[in-house]
Amino acid sequence: MTAPLNWRRERFCITTDKTRLDIDAIHAYLTRSSWAEGIDKETVRLSVANSLCFGLFADETQIGFARLVTDFATFGYLCDVYVLEEHQGGGLGLWLIECCQSHPLMAKLRRIMLVTSTAARLYEKVGYKAVNTPDFVWQIARPDIYQR
Repeated sequence: MTAPLNWRRERFCITTDKTRLDIDAIHAYLTRSSWAEGIDKETVRLSVANSLCFGLFADETQIGFARLVTDFATFGYLCDVYVLEEHQGGGLGLWLIECCQSHPLMAKLRRIMLVTSTAARLYEKVGYKAVNTPDFVWQIARPDIYQR
């Protein structure tokens, strides 16, 4: 693995330094999200440990997050992307995704995927395209797995 990367904009910072990530803050958001409602903290901790993560900070407080599940060679799945509601509307979400996209690993990956039901236009701005080819993308989905 390479050294952590950092991006700065005014009082905001995005970093890949996992030692700075606030697992409690990430868990607090994810457990109330539409995609990971009820997720337990140990699952969050394990997912962070096994992914390339981007923490968004206002001064020293974590206000956003993005996670790339990857084999670090050919494939990545961007997920768990959020900016706290009180910090939305100022372009921080787009900046977070742009920083993810500018990470050197992203240039090497053959396929990068994501799933969204609310932010398609954000991802379109950085090059993502919808997959609408019949029988092309398949899944096993368990949206209530953390609530069982």
